[in-house]
Amino acid sequence: MPTGVIVSDDFRKHDPGKGHPESAERMGAVARAISSPDLASKLEIVSPKPAEKEHILLVHWERLYDEVVATRGKERTYLDSDTVASPATADVAHLAVGAVLTGIDRVMPGGEHKLENVFAFPRPPGHHAKPDKAMGFCFFNNVAVGAMYALKRYQLRRILVIDFDVHHGNGTQKAFYTSPEVLYLSTHQSPHYPGTGNINETGKDEGEGYTLNVPMPAGMGDREYLRVFRDVLVPVGLEYKPELILVSAGFDAHREDPLGGMELSSAGYVAITAEILGLAREACGGKAVFVLEGGYNLLALQGSIASVLGIMSGGSAEPAGDPGAAAEDLVKELRAVHGEYWTSLRKP
Repeated sequence: MPTGVIVSDDFRKHDPGKGHPESAERMGAVARAISSPDLASKLEIVSPKPAEKEHILLVHWERLYDEVVATRGKERTYLDSDTVASPATADVAHLAVGAVLTGIDRVMPGGEHKLENVFAFPRPPGHHAKPDKAMGFCFFNNVAVGAMYALKRYQLRRILVIDFDVHHGNGTQKAFYTSPEVLYLSTHQSPHYPGTGNINETGKDEGEGYTLNVPMPAGMGDREYLRVFRDVLVPVGLEYKPELILVSAGFDAHREDPLGGMELSSAGYVAITAEILGLAREACGGKAVFVLEGGYNLLALQGSIASVLGIMSGGSAEPAGDPGAAAEDLVKELRAVHGEYWTSLRKP
């Protein structure tokens, strides 16, 4: 069964301005990655359909929706200091959300169930967009809307969102902070933008325990990420038993990325992707939708995407080596904080 790739040339039409790191050139990196001779025969290219207003309002306030739509046709509109709309941005943002919905429909029974897993490549990215505010290059929260869409359309009760962008997905966390229907697991550099994602931010009310943040100091790399995934995120994910996994796949934790300070390599991304896919196979029949978030060094982005698609489409991962001892104190702290909620973390 091929891996689906959701992509469109229309994503290039969003133009936040010269010199902005979230540029249309990122789509060139995606195009080069998916056209690799080693991958082409293993991928099914799927065109996204734009999301409807009703889909976006599953997460976002109508006021924000109207603010984004009002930018249509205007040369430059600043919704935030670094979140800049161009004339086509409103339409492209609808298509970005739609890419995730299209991917979900292709992996879920009852939809167009022809693919086990999918990688959607929308821009603009989404995980910083709050229900009421565009920020951090993000207008609508692609993954959060996708999660709500899947809960409603497919009558799901448990969705796992894994976010390995170098920045904390504050918008996704806020959307589901009081809900047990979405378990949000995030690895991110800390301290770093946007300043959220503390280890003690665990959810609220019925959502208490269903947010698990892994704030990591700058300089951590492949072995430390693998340690966190193997010893914390995967065991919690298995205990949760999700019916669908959505991944906010940011490649700005790569050692070459200009906006981060982490040390992940393309091989490291393969290793944590292998962990996620193993979790998906065991918990929900392999149903996983990866969604592009950050990643601003074009060569690193291209190489990392190609490597991840290789493992998603049936390739084998190189042995990752021993998990990093440098993450030992972090893992102990995560167990101390979250062992109250997850039995898999109560014993080392």
